[in-house]
Amino acid sequence: MIQYNTFDLENGLRVIHHHDNATQLCAINILYKVGSRNEDPEKTGFAHLFEHLMFGGSAHIAEFDQALQAAGGESNAFTSNDITNYYITLPANNIETGFWLESDRMLSLDFSEKSLSVQRNVVIEEFKERYLNQPYGDVWLRILPLAYKEHPYNWATIGKEISHIENANLEDVKSFFYNFYAPNNAIMVVAGNITLERTKELCKKWFEPIPRRNTVIKPYPKESVQTEARKEDVYSDVPVDMIVKAYHMGGRLDQDYYVCDLLSDILGGGKSAVFYNKLVKEQRLFSELDAYISGDTDPGLFLIEGKLSKGVSFETAEAAIIKELEDFSNTLVDEKVLTKVINKTETNIQFGDISLLNRAMKLAFAEFLGDLSLVNTEIDKYLAVDREALKKTAKNMFTETNCSTLYYHAK
Repeated sequence: MIQYNTFDLENGLRVIHHHDNATQLCAINILYKVGSRNEDPEKTGFAHLFEHLMFGGSAHIAEFDQALQAAGGESNAFTSNDITNYYITLPANNIETGFWLESDRMLSLDFSEKSLSVQRNVVIEEFKERYLNQPYGDVWLRILPLAYKEHPYNWATIGKEISHIENANLEDVKSFFYNFYAPNNAIMVVAGNITLERTKELCKKWFEPIPRRNTVIKPYPKESVQTEARKEDVYSDVPVDMIVKAYHMGGRLDQDYYVCDLLSDILGGGKSAVFYNKLVKEQRLFSELDAYISGDTDPGLFLIEGKLSKGVSFETAEAAIIKELEDFSNTLVDEKVLTKVINKTETNIQFGDISLLNRAMKLAFAEFLGDLSLVNTEIDKYLAVDREALKKTAKNMFTETNCSTLYYHAK
């Protein structure tokens, strides 16, 4: 059971405190409620660009990492479709250094052409290395706009295209920062060997003076129900043919999210999974075949991704996948199989909770979802999944009119 306290500062910053006196560490996790879904469709990749810019120096601190490392700390961050998350860990007796650093970059970045140029080039090189110059790297850039026609999930967090980052100017950057990087648009978790009283004291000292901002979160369209199969062929210099099938599924707070999570493990989770045993090991149609979910807050995707064995046609491979999905949708899974994946999930959650930083992240994300109690009750949602729920969800989801398919041809 993860214990926590919450309080709000006058500027709107939501603070969650989690005390753990069994460690000599502290973690500070700050979640900003901005992801790629909040970007201008003509200026994408900004949320991810800011993940880099936030380490490039702030109003009164030239080198974020240098100051943190001098205090024995470590830091990192990640961007998703829905959020941007920054976290640091450091010895508990140096925790105030963390408050100083994080509050200064929330107050204001050191906006300069030099910093923007450096980080812009870093992101451009990342775009080229991971998405353009790597075999199958552009799959995500292709499957998302195929699956989404209205919702801003139709572009990756890196952005739609390099030109959006290349054309980012200082005015754009400042506007993005002051709109989204505000105390009233953030959730801060302070976890570890620090009391609630000390946490409140340091929050008031370092964060409360930061002014509330007039943050504007523009509404974005919901995705309409897909009613016809979508298909796209891609030809590239890659080792083997690959197929990607994306089915629409529920969002993070929908009950079928947990059903789909377990479904992905049963179908594609390792060498005991259905796909591996039937289509890789027995029929040898694929060299590898996986299933996973996108994990988005809004309705996301259930993805099946497989590399075809040499000489196997796309028609044969896809027909085999569809047959397995139909068989699964028309029968009840073995009780032992369901118990196994639930036990595995429960174990992963419990082992994850051992990490102080993981607990801090879970608290921040649960608060973002609007249900802080999820940090302790989410496992109950997995335990509530039964065989009928798996069958019903599979039958509703695994229809070709709900699917976008990418055929990645090796030249």
